[in-house]
Amino acid sequence: MERYFENMLSAEELAQVHYIPTIPEFVTWIEQKWHDLPALSDTVNRCTYAEMCDAIARKRALLNNLGLAKGDKVAIIDNTTVEAVEMFLAVTSAGYVAINLPAQLPAPAIVGCCMKFGVKVLAAGPMFIDAVKEAPCKVIAIGDMAEKGAPVAVVSKDEPAAIFFTGGTTGAPKGAVLPHRAIMRGALNGVYAPGKQLGCHRYATVLPLSHVFGLICGTMSALYKGAEWVAAANVKDTISKFPMIKPTYLVAVPGICEILMGLIKMYGVGFLGGNLKYIIAGAACVPPKLIAEFDKMGIQLFEGYGMTEGGNLTSGNIDVKERPTSVGQIYPGQEVKVVDGELWFRGDNLFLGYYGEPEKTAEALTPDGWLKTGDLVRFDEDGYMYIVGRIKNLIILSNGENVSPESIEEPFYKCNKLRDCLVKEDELDGNKVIAIEILPRMEEFANTPWEEVEAYFKKIVDEVNATLPTTHRIVKVTVRKEDFKRTGTMKVSRN
Repeated sequence: MERYFENMLSAEELAQVHYIPTIPEFVTWIEQKWHDLPALSDTVNRCTYAEMCDAIARKRALLNNLGLAKGDKVAIIDNTTVEAVEMFLAVTSAGYVAINLPAQLPAPAIVGCCMKFGVKVLAAGPMFIDAVKEAPCKVIAIGDMAEKGAPVAVVSKDEPAAIFFTGGTTGAPKGAVLPHRAIMRGALNGVYAPGKQLGCHRYATVLPLSHVFGLICGTMSALYKGAEWVAAANVKDTISKFPMIKPTYLVAVPGICEILMGLIKMYGVGFLGGNLKYIIAGAACVPPKLIAEFDKMGIQLFEGYGMTEGGNLTSGNIDVKERPTSVGQIYPGQEVKVVDGELWFRGDNLFLGYYGEPEKTAEALTPDGWLKTGDLVRFDEDGYMYIVGRIKNLIILSNGENVSPESIEEPFYKCNKLRDCLVKEDELDGNKVIAIEILPRMEEFANTPWEEVEAYFKKIVDEVNATLPTTHRIVKVTVRKEDFKRTGTMKVSRN
């Protein structure tokens, strides 16, 4: 659909936002555009955009005084705090490259990351100062700043701005290098949504800044809109303060949405603060049941698709009630094509490669600039995209045919009593077979004997099997009492 995303905004709001290709230009723009509006809060203290940008400028000056050269790496480790946001924007608007380290990293891993990426400065939050004493670089406190600010640097949109860890559900973590244009294209894409968007929203932060979804959609898009971004110490702390924060916007993974729904059922919808209008969910499959449940409460849960290597936001779906299993339309600024079922794309949002790993970069990027996503997709007649599976997850049958486990899993998510499932290759009586593990929504089975729970899902498996070719049918069924092993974004781990 032509201008699918642009048409979500009113003509008045659309005229106010445009693609800003670099973070230095962005910081200058938001200071001028949203000057007096509230920008960042930690639920106790709040600063305006003018005050935030002054702090960013003074942190830039501090970094410049350390003798850094353009393009030098600056690592940041902290909880999701106001100071961490300011430091990220200071690093990138000064022409350096930011690396947001996951807060759960142990001290030896922090040292290893600093060595691997050639980090020159490490900015650490108060809780992390002791853990980074052995870091092979200069360590500064994340709240430090100079008395006077320094101007933004002049950078090109193609220069590196940040490195994010990526590995999906199966691969070893790699450092994806994102240029300014990719971060800023993703940030603009996160502005598009129906209804009034500019200068009126409050974002509650439940995703870490070390995750591309939390940084780009959850933070940079919020600032693009002139929204107030509210941090708390951690996910649990943020959620517990929803009645006080009263968020209008939430960027989350489906696992967190599941937790919220459970809390709503315990404490009522007022637990969310009463003002929540939008949830943007991604990084894993969004069950249609969740979309329907939030819709009944007047909360629009939108889903989409993106990769770290693609600046986070590749497609988005606001028509979730009509197409609950689609990840939506392709955002502007990209070309896409499907090669042997695999999605390829290129455009402003594309990464530069994996840091220090030219062979892996060559595997992902074609010489003419296409990213081979590894995701198997299909498009319907109206241009809505559906994820069919991952190439790396394919099961090879004895007849040589490839089967996508995700395509077999998809119909199971229509079952409102299923929370998650995992289709995989397994063995039964010495033969390779297709197996499924199912995690029920146990609240749907109150006081139900376990044998009946198992029987219920085995009947569902029989019904799905009846729609599949004989070679694709599930032979082994396990109904789990314990949760799956999950990744940092709460996806079911396929390892």
